[in-house]
Amino acid sequence: MPAPNDEKPDRQGSGKDRRDFLKGAAAAALGVGGVAAGGLLGGQQAQASPQQTGLPPIGAEIPCSCLAINTPLQIRTALVSVDFRGGIKVRVDVNPDDPVNSVRLRVVGHRVTAELPGGDSAEQGGGTITIEQNDVDVDAKSLLKLTQKFPPRYEQVMVLSFTMTIDQPDDLLRRAGIRSRKAYEPLVLTTKEPGMLVGQLTQFPPRGDLYQLQNPIDLVLPDDPDTTIASIQKFPVKVGGL
Repeated sequence: MPAPNDEKPDRQGSGKDRRDFLKGAAAAALGVGGVAAGGLLGGQQAQASPQQTGLPPIGAEIPCSCLAINTPLQIRTALVSVDFRGGIKVRVDVNPDDPVNSVRLRVVGHRVTAELPGGDSAEQGGGTITIEQNDVDVDAKSLLKLTQKFPPRYEQVMVLSFTMTIDQPDDLLRRAGIRSRKAYEPLVLTTKEPGMLVGQLTQFPPRGDLYQLQNPIDLVLPDDPDTTIASIQKFPVKVGGL
């Protein structure tokens, strides 16, 4: 019959085995972490998350200011230059085509306004122009993508459909050869095709960075989409995070 303390060495051996096992597991975990880190640096064995690339987190809503000075607006034969001021807000969505290096941006608020030049007399105001997004941005086509890692550079493409409302447009419309259907009736136009603004950034949200219009924006009456009433050839807008 074995003595009561005959099993003691075995228990000590079991504890040592457990310690050796835990050390091995820790070493293995470190090895996996090293592979992951190497993958982030080398881009072969693992992928960085959007946050690691400096992209905004999914679900974030980001408001920005907008300032477009000396924007040329052509209304039939009349050409005016106006200053748009306002803002835009976007919500960050996953880009399924490239979820690591880019995100989609859903426009959830866009409104800028401008004062029209004065009318025929000093007392007569020239009216106002208001640009607002057409509707909820269901199919988000706007994009923010990482184009360079070190130092980081981004390209933001904003695809915008909007309504333009010109209040008190009588003097301008007379010069353009357009008669309002009713006195003081606002002229409401909508984009024939979306406009595309592109900015090259070193950070996001931008800090007063300049975005350029990539295509002329034609504006039409909602009930006559084939006849262009107005157009915006340039829209040099500075955008800054709030």
